[in-house]
Amino acid sequence: MQITDLTSHNGSAVRQAAELLVDLLPGPTIDEKLKEVQECLAPDKIARMAVEGETVLGWIGGRERYAGHLWELHPLVVRRERQRQGIGRALVEDLEEHVRARDAHTILVAADYEPGIDLYANVLEHLRGVKNVRDYQYEFYERCGYVILGVVPDANGFSNIYMVKRIVPLTR
Repeated sequence: MQITDLTSHNGSAVRQAAELLVDLLPGPTIDEKLKEVQECLAPDKIARMAVEGETVLGWIGGRERYAGHLWELHPLVVRRERQRQGIGRALVEDLEEHVRARDAHTILVAADYEPGIDLYANVLEHLRGVKNVRDYQYEFYERCGYVILGVVPDANGFSNIYMVKRIVPLTR
């Protein structure tokens, strides 16, 4: 496996990246997902892919926020049959290196959380008891060193748990 830039010059890789979004992040059509991939390829963003031969195993995107001090990780997708093999973690670590090289301090990610739980009743209590449910991404990001920042109930049919990781030592 090799991790490299995902660029518009590689049409096959762009198409595979969009197909992964369709497969793993239900919603819009392939044409809309192709547009989403293209948006991630802008010069001010980061798009990296894990490849084996001509096959895209997964890919990750990052975009600058807050004048470059914080970057948002979105999306991260890995082929279903290749999940739990270290590809996602390798992509996250690679993105962290690229973001660090741009002098950023923190990475933010939103992880889906269990639908059907009414977080409004007692948000803080629910956050204390957060656990991974049916392969949501929370525990994956926790294992990568991310911590809970907060939650937005009902964000997209799920609740989004916002998680952050400081990627440079704290200096004052």
